[in-house]
Amino acid sequence: LLFFLPIYTDLKSFFLLFLWSLCSPCLSIHAETAESHSMFTCEPIGLRMCQDLPYNTTFMPNLLNHYDQQTAALAMEPFHPMVNLQCSEDLRMFLCALYAPVCMEYGRVSMPCRALCHRAKRDCHKLMEMFGVTWPDEIECSRFPDCDEAYPRAVDLQTSVDPTDISPMSIQRDYGFWCPRELKMEPDLGYSFLGTRDCSAPCPNMYFQRPELTFARYFIGVVSIVCLSATLFTFLTFLIDVTRFRYPERPIIFYAVCYMMVSLVFFLGFLLEDRVACNAANPAQYRAATVTQGSHNKVCSLFFMVLYFFTMAGSVWWVILTITWFLAAVPKWGSEAIEKKALLFHTCAWGLPGCLTVALLALNKIEGDGVSGVCFVGLYDVTALRWFLLAPLCLNVAVGVSLLLVGIVALNRVRMEIPLEKENQDKLVKFMIRIGVFSVLYLVPLLTVISCYLYEHSNRAVWETTWVQEHCRDYHIPCPYQVEQTSHPDLTLFLIKYMMMLVVGIPSVFWVGSKKTCFEWASFLQGRRRKDSGVNESRQVLQEPDFAQSLLRDPHTPIIRKSRGTSTQGTSTHASSTHLAILEDKAGSVHSKTSYHGSLHRSRDGRYTPCSYRGGEEQTIPPHSSMPHLDHPLSTHSSLHRLESQSRHSSQRDLSVASPTLITHGTNGGRVANDDDGASA
Repeated sequence: LLFFLPIYTDLKSFFLLFLWSLCSPCLSIHAETAESHSMFTCEPIGLRMCQDLPYNTTFMPNLLNHYDQQTAALAMEPFHPMVNLQCSEDLRMFLCALYAPVCMEYGRVSMPCRALCHRAKRDCHKLMEMFGVTWPDEIECSRFPDCDEAYPRAVDLQTSVDPTDISPMSIQRDYGFWCPRELKMEPDLGYSFLGTRDCSAPCPNMYFQRPELTFARYFIGVVSIVCLSATLFTFLTFLIDVTRFRYPERPIIFYAVCYMMVSLVFFLGFLLEDRVACNAANPAQYRAATVTQGSHNKVCSLFFMVLYFFTMAGSVWWVILTITWFLAAVPKWGSEAIEKKALLFHTCAWGLPGCLTVALLALNKIEGDGVSGVCFVGLYDVTALRWFLLAPLCLNVAVGVSLLLVGIVALNRVRMEIPLEKENQDKLVKFMIRIGVFSVLYLVPLLTVISCYLYEHSNRAVWETTWVQEHCRDYHIPCPYQVEQTSHPDLTLFLIKYMMMLVVGIPSVFWVGSKKTCFEWASFLQGRRRKDSGVNESRQVLQEPDFAQSLLRDPHTPIIRKSRGTSTQGTSTHASSTHLAILEDKAGSVHSKTSYHGSLHRSRDGRYTPCSYRGGEEQTIPPHSSMPHLDHPLSTHSSLHRLESQSRHSSQRDLSVASPTLITHGTNGGRVANDDDGASA
């Protein structure tokens, strides 16, 4: 009994202490709901723990940066058992000196002495260990002045202000934005909100209500599905016939792929709602749902990388598209010459957005978007919006529009000054119209997005100040001082921005949309593939030999129509109608001793080039069997093939006695060469 008696006594004491600690909050401390502050004022002390002190007024924010007495009361909760059990006669005064300091004139603050802190900590150390309470770092004794005086000092009481004497004391100041307890985040995550560290914006959105956000999310989801379908159709059309779209229009395919990925990310954000863009609420720690920031959320980081990278890459590919049009229209580069620069184009189109994406990841500028459900940049950080969105987009628009206008002017000069055949005139006009329509369909949405970003950039500060003023009392934070202007963002503005970010990828369908595309899809669905897809019409018009030399030729010089081809390198030989007439006259001669037969030879790439054959003996060839007259209804090419067959037999039979003379016909008619095997010159 003597052994168990002390244990029973300790257990009884501990049980009583536990019950007393449960009841002590409602008995010892009470904080009335205090008004938030936009000015320095002395206010009556509402904390029950700090009643019956030598002073009865305090000021907020206090020495520990609690912006009202209710917040200070919550911070004092762990010390309730120690104060009620009176472990130290100095603890209550020390805590009140920090959480409800004596109010003096503006600019003067009285802090407790270090000796007072040491006595309170020493006397209550064991009891704090019993209740599992640690001494906070913000009230560590080394932070206070080295003195040993009672609190409050006599001089503090002489200068203190009675709130009944002066109503109210009125040195006004703006405290700025104080992060509410519900929006605070862990220090190591690198969050920031309204210039305050370790703070995040409320989620899903600080400007709009739930019904508005629901409508906006479904709207974005529908538009993303339309854009995804359009860009996917463009990409699949390219896969059906990869040889159809060559430079200068090949960048349209990569442009469509970029916006296909952008629309895919927005569609996934629509499906996931705010599960990626928002941090879940934690009521146990008094945490509300907040916007995701930084790279700690892996899914949010992935969404950001894909969305930002392909948004910037799509913009760069449009600039490259204008560059290829410029090269084809002004210096008359051919498809092969432009294609040689493909490696440089891909390096710029994928490398520059990649560098910007890595820079944003390193700077921790990722932000969740509660409206669309994705993660992007510049939603709350104005600096990131200015340098990582507005600057690149405006630069791309300026460069692309300049090159586009120069190219269109060059093509129009060809159409107006150079006499072309009606067929080429119609094709050139049609091609210019397609370029203009495609550019307008791209530039109008992109310029609308830039305008929305500029509007947000100029009004963001007013929107944030308005939000703080409307919610400061709900969060118990200081309200803004002397607000001159208030404004709320319009949901329509955000819907237009998201729609134009997606619609900008749809113009690729208008470029690939043609009868040929319908025929290719019909053949593909029926299981047939065209072996010879032909030459793309727009590329063929740009690479006509007439166009390649039009700017270098005198406008009054008559233009000889050549056979159509795709090469602009000047290596292919094209027979003209004049040369064909001469060839016919020579082929129709009956009494000549030596006949020279020219024909068009079809090469591997499908082009016809002039060929010459040698004959040594005199042969009589009936006119009706060798070459029809020019006005004969039969095809000229079929007649030339028959002539080629007959002359080849005669040339091979009489090769031993043939004359070594060779005459070639074509665009390079003045060039003479030896051809031992009868091939084309």
